[in-house]
Amino acid sequence: MLKGISPLISPELLKILSEMGHGDEIVLADAHFPAHSVGQRVVRADGIGAVPLLEGILKLIPLDQYDRSNFVLMEVVPGDDVQPVIWEAYEQVLKASEPEAAPDWLERFAYYERAKKAYCVVATGETAQYANIILKKGVVR
Repeated sequence: MLKGISPLISPELLKILSEMGHGDEIVLADAHFPAHSVGQRVVRADGIGAVPLLEGILKLIPLDQYDRSNFVLMEVVPGDDVQPVIWEAYEQVLKASEPEAAPDWLERFAYYERAKKAYCVVATGETAQYANIILKKGVVR
C-alpha cells in the first residue's frame, strides 16, 4: 500500500501510468467495450466503477495541455435513445483535476480506431452505457 494513491489503482495499472509518456493514451473502458479485441495491452479492473478510477488516475497524471482532444468520450450512436448521465460525473471529476480541460467526443467507430492505438485499455466494471474515456497524458509541470 502506498500513501496518496487510490487503492483502486492496481500495481499493474500504476506501472503502466508510470511508463506512459507525453502524448500516450489510456482508455478507461466500460463493461460493454470490446477491450480485448481492441486493446494492445489490457488491464482488468473488474468491479471498479469508472468515476472513482478516473479520480484516482487524474491525481497521478496530467492531461496533455497541447491537445484539446485529451479527454475523449464516445458519441451516442444516432437513433440510440440513451442519455449518458455518467458524463456529468466525469465533467465534475475533470473540472476538479484539470479546470481548463473539456470533454471531446468521437463517433463510435472512430473511437474504436483511436482506442486501438492506445498504450493501454483498462477494462472496468462500469455498467453505464457510453462510459468510455480516452485520456491523453501530458507533462508534469
